[in-house]
Amino acid sequence: MGGEGDRYMEVWNIVFSQFNNDGHGNYTDLVQKNIDTGMGLERLAVAVQDVGSIFDVDTVKSLRDLICQLAGGIEYEKKGTEETDVSVRIVTDHARSMTFMISDGIMPSNNGRGYVLRRIIRRAVRHGRKLGIKGSFLPTLAQNVIDGSKDGYPELEEKKDFILSVVRAEEEKFGKTYEQGMDILAKMEEKLEEEGKKELSGEDAFKLYDTYGFPLDNTKEILEEKGYTVDEDGFAAAMKKQRETARTDRKNSGKNDEYMGAAATVYEDMDPAVNSVFVGYDKLTCDSKIVAMAQLRGTDTDGEDAVTEALTDGMTGAIITAETPFYGTMGGQVGDRGVITSGDNIFVVTDTKKTKAGKYLHYGEVTEGSFSVDDAVVSTLDLERRQAIARAHSATHLMQKALQIVLGDHVQQAGSLVEPDYLRFDFTHFAAITPDELLEIERVVNDSILAGYNIETREMPIKEAQEMGAMALFSEKYGDVVRVVNMDGYSVELCGGTHLTNTAKVGSFHIISEGSVASGVRRIEAITGKRNVENLIDVQKHFFDAAALLKVKPDDLAQRISAQLGEIKEMKALIEQFKEKEALGEARNFLSSAKSVGSLKVITANLGSVDVPALRKMGDFLRDKEPTVVAVLSAVNGEKISFLAVCGKDAVKAGIKAGDVIKNVTKICGGSGGGKPDSAMGGGKDAGKLEEALASVAEFVSSKL
Repeated sequence: MGGEGDRYMEVWNIVFSQFNNDGHGNYTDLVQKNIDTGMGLERLAVAVQDVGSIFDVDTVKSLRDLICQLAGGIEYEKKGTEETDVSVRIVTDHARSMTFMISDGIMPSNNGRGYVLRRIIRRAVRHGRKLGIKGSFLPTLAQNVIDGSKDGYPELEEKKDFILSVVRAEEEKFGKTYEQGMDILAKMEEKLEEEGKKELSGEDAFKLYDTYGFPLDNTKEILEEKGYTVDEDGFAAAMKKQRETARTDRKNSGKNDEYMGAAATVYEDMDPAVNSVFVGYDKLTCDSKIVAMAQLRGTDTDGEDAVTEALTDGMTGAIITAETPFYGTMGGQVGDRGVITSGDNIFVVTDTKKTKAGKYLHYGEVTEGSFSVDDAVVSTLDLERRQAIARAHSATHLMQKALQIVLGDHVQQAGSLVEPDYLRFDFTHFAAITPDELLEIERVVNDSILAGYNIETREMPIKEAQEMGAMALFSEKYGDVVRVVNMDGYSVELCGGTHLTNTAKVGSFHIISEGSVASGVRRIEAITGKRNVENLIDVQKHFFDAAALLKVKPDDLAQRISAQLGEIKEMKALIEQFKEKEALGEARNFLSSAKSVGSLKVITANLGSVDVPALRKMGDFLRDKEPTVVAVLSAVNGEKISFLAVCGKDAVKAGIKAGDVIKNVTKICGGSGGGKPDSAMGGGKDAGKLEEALASVAEFVSSKL
């Protein structure tokens, strides 16, 4: 409207959407034309307050003045302040942006929106240093933004502590390496000057990024101010090489397995010194602190997974604490669930994994509040679920012993899965297990449960464990010190899982399936405790319902079913007799209405939806009853056509073969068939040509005589 320049400021615009551009300069009318209107609130404030720019609007000016004050009382937009004015505006803009981004749940990271936020914060730090601001200053600016905007955006006040902690952590993280990085960059500039070059190599730019946390844009901006450029292609190549090297190192060291699913992609960004200690053998809850976190966005959301300093309401991620009572998935036993809390903040743990490096990863979602690294937290596991898992795990040891008692000492574990009141156990055995053996295995396990053996777990030197006859469940490598689970000497095994204190607490044990999973390997699935009780109640309900349907007492159900099965068998036999008589009567009718072709009798008929045995029975009757017969019978079931051709002995002598006849009719219906001279079967696909196929039989027979 007013051309280029700043003489005019657009406050409000209206767009009349009328055409669609296909990207090649071709315009067509929109099916739904519309009017789009929008007003820039801050630009309106510029007009209403009669100031020169948004940096002079009251709320923004308050922040701008604070920055000038922190920079030692510098002036703004005065003669000779042009260079510092740029930095003041950048810090002002970035302070507002970072505050609102964090309040929206965006966290600093190396990917996606999180990386944009990280670059904004680090650029603000750099320009703050250019202005001469020393120490931490961004949280002070964020507080000013919150105070000035909380009336219109109350969530800023609600999340104030979280916003300030994230800003403070990110600023400190970058501040530790900023000065050193600037010194290194200065030396790189000196080297470029000495060599007469104007472009910083990609390797040097990547060194600044990888070692000192300088985003590429940050480095480019600093150098551009002094007339230098950066080899961006070289930077990208160095980044790619570093990721490939890290991936290879993880693969060679087995660390790819340390993190489940998507979290494996953020391993390279996690401090390798981070560790955690499991205290869950003795504690169901414990106080600790967060030592690391990763935000996991999954495959259905924008952005990528990344190590983060904080997680807020609604975010999914993985939390590592210094100590944890949560058992991580290992040795076939599934991980614990529960909650991690910090005051009113809640993180619901849906799974726990233990890495080979000893880290316990708590996967879940923040359902209330927020969490930051170094927060003091309380970890509390789901006690009922833990007990159900312990029932199944202790029962697994008892079943291993029962298998050796019933089947022999050759039985060795080949794998297992332990879930709440459910166990799956793979073992070596050379033959199928008989029903009697299964019943005996179940009886032995339940007897050992009722025996009430005390369960003792103790760590000891592996040599001592071997001397007391402890059995290793897996073909694993064990350290010098092992954990032994001893059930009053009845079962003694090396095991790192969680167990009961007495076998009686298993409650009950029931095998629900048994089968083969590989050559020489069998699998048993079983249930325990509450799940078995629920199963028994369910079975009993079905038992009572069946007795009610048959109007007998439960104790008489088997006898009643046996009697009814006998009655059903007798009725089926009678029905088959009636069907056979009906079919033979129909066959006699066919013979009486057969078409004479020379000395032979030709019969064709579609019997509808009868089954193949009925088709054969009628065909056999016709062939045996009439030596001169040539019969083709068909049945249609769904889209499938079945054909039967039979030839009496005189017809065969006359040169008519059932196999030739069946090939002729099935070919017409898009199928095929074959068989012996006196009887042949075939099928067809095109039911629409069935009549044509049957009508062709007489002509075909005539052509062969």
